[in-house]
Amino acid sequence: MSDTQKRRVDGNGCPAHVPRPDDTETRLADRMARIAHKVVVLSGKGGVGKSTVAVNMAVALAERGLRVGLLDIDLHGPSVPKMLHLEGSPIRDHCGAALPVPFTQNLQVMSIGFFLQSDDQAIIWRGPRKFSMIKQLLADVEWGELDCLVVDAPPGTGDEPLALLELLGAIDGAVVVTTPQQLSITDVRKSIAFCRELRCRVLGIVENMSGLVCPHCGGMVEVFTSGGGEALAAEVGVPFLGAVPMDPGVALSGDSVRPFLAAYGHTAAAEALRSAITPILELGSRGDVEQNTAEVMQP
Repeated sequence: MSDTQKRRVDGNGCPAHVPRPDDTETRLADRMARIAHKVVVLSGKGGVGKSTVAVNMAVALAERGLRVGLLDIDLHGPSVPKMLHLEGSPIRDHCGAALPVPFTQNLQVMSIGFFLQSDDQAIIWRGPRKFSMIKQLLADVEWGELDCLVVDAPPGTGDEPLALLELLGAIDGAVVVTTPQQLSITDVRKSIAFCRELRCRVLGIVENMSGLVCPHCGGMVEVFTSGGGEALAAEVGVPFLGAVPMDPGVALSGDSVRPFLAAYGHTAAAEALRSAITPILELGSRGDVEQNTAEVMQP
């Protein structure tokens, strides 16, 4: 068998080939090199709407004509597939690379949830195996050329977000999501300290569930205290990206095939979510990308 034939059989002639563990570092570097900007969405604790913010930030960026990837790497609670009504196992190309799922013309999605056998399957792994899984996923997914990769990170400051920030390499920064309650604010302080310890720029803080828009009069009802996220941003010297009020449309959009931003684009919550992408747009983009808002295509 000739050398050319051997390469065809074992796939070594393909840059996306996934044959040996020692290729992982090279593949990871190659994948990341083709992504112009990488932004991680963090939270100090679960249940603050981190995934909702990440999904709608990605949609907002795609609306602007950017080529966007959305990576859900929350190992113990991947919710993006359900939020976007994406199901099934990932497709691999002829070289073995995992292909992200197209959601709109400009938005591709990959989630750890695509690899689970059922919605009820729990991941019961220790730290080293989690690190290996995150590394493998980052190295295996063939995003192609992206203007921005939005990463829905695991909550907290433990093994998973630490591994993620280390493996992503040079990232542009993190958006930290909180709710107005003091408990969440306290945890966000830890997230900011975590970012600074790892020399990861904090692009800003988003205060989610900040009041409720009355469906009758349109006034704002303070269900919880408000302003905690903005006060914390001023205290620690990072931008405040906006307060997102609670909106029934968030739950309703989860029952449809359209994300909240596309289905309820003229609400106060949608406008607040769009404003959260401002620091990302200011990062610039690879090549000549039109910044005019484009209609989100149906998946």
